[in-house]
Amino acid sequence: MPTRKPTKKSVDKKAAPAKRPSAMSAPAKNVDEYIATAPSDKRAALTKLRNTIKAAAPEANEIVSYGMAGYKQGANRVAYFAYWKGHIALYGTSAEFIKAHAAELKPYVQSKGTIQFPTDKPLPYGLVTKIVRARITEIDKAG
Repeated sequence: MPTRKPTKKSVDKKAAPAKRPSAMSAPAKNVDEYIATAPSDKRAALTKLRNTIKAAAPEANEIVSYGMAGYKQGANRVAYFAYWKGHIALYGTSAEFIKAHAAELKPYVQSKGTIQFPTDKPLPYGLVTKIVRARITEIDKAG
């Protein structure tokens, strides 16, 4: 039975250079970094959203978790926010709050505990304050 000659693999081809990691490939270490990596057209709104949350929950600590800016009071999550192409999302809204404020929340896309604020309209900072204060009240009641 004839044997086949081993074929020489091409060693002349160079491997494509590794792609440079994007700014978001390394997760932000803090909320300042998170906002700094956002597209420039979203930074002002994110900064104002951050200040609104901090004013409504002055005892909450800032964190970055799950790739989002977040706030915790003690061991309890208060709220998280994240930017997307067409909206800024606020996470951590309770079902009770959503039910109690259905009319006020009607203009926004919602899913379980999440409210999406479109980036082509001003963020409702008064509503964000209500949401965060309601969450603080829930945390305080739970003890």
